Amino acid sequence: LHSEAMEGSETRPSEAVSPKTHTENLLATLPKREGWSTPLLLYNNCWIRPHCLKDAMAVQDKLKPRPDDIILAAHPKCGTTWLKALLFTVLNRPRYTFTDHPLLTVRPHQLVPFIALRPGDLDRAEMLPSPRLLSTHLPLPLLPPAVSTLGCRIVCVCREPKDAFLSRWHFEKKLHQGISLSMDEAFAMFSEGCSPYGPFWDRYLEYWKLKSGQTTRGDVSKV
Repeated sequence: LHSEAMEGSETRPSEAVSPKTHTENLLATLPKREGWSTPLLLYNNCWIRPHCLKDAMAVQDKLKPRPDDIILAAHPKCGTTWLKALLFTVLNRPRYTFTDHPLLTVRPHQLVPFIALRPGDLDRAEMLPSPRLLSTHLPLPLLPPAVSTLGCRIVCVCREPKDAFLSRWHFEKKLHQGISLSMDEAFAMFSEGCSPYGPFWDRYLEYWKLKSGQTTRGDVSKV
């Protein structure tokens, strides 16, 4: 009886939790806000859609930054496509003429891939030759720390917040026609900081403050 009691009192080793289960458990504990086309979760001072947060966690775990990476960091609806075209053109100026330029037939999003927006993005980024030209909507705290410590060059585009909000509003209404959030309600949430990848100004301040630690790259310049 004693041995049976001892056997029953032994602490069993905890069962291994899969990364997927761990992520789902974490998402269930985060603050949540309704209103936009899909709910937003607050993680590390960033309001983000659940599926985008899963992608961000994959980026933190799997992306291997390189010192010569060039990362285009832009808030959604703030000129990402435009800046992709400009950067690709500048970096590849000697390679193409006006008649055979890839931008005549290929969208900028295909030429400058997102770090993680669609399945396979991380694998495609890993296969690119250096120097890589990459793009992301993710805030700095959700990127691997090596992006900062290795001195990756970051190009950040900022848009007038009222214009950014209007573009976001029309984009949401077009993409999700069943959205019931009025413009006034959406603007109030945006102003409070609760919008996809918000708070808006916090995102830019994070990248702006990074410049003080990258003295070898020079100061951030206003274009």
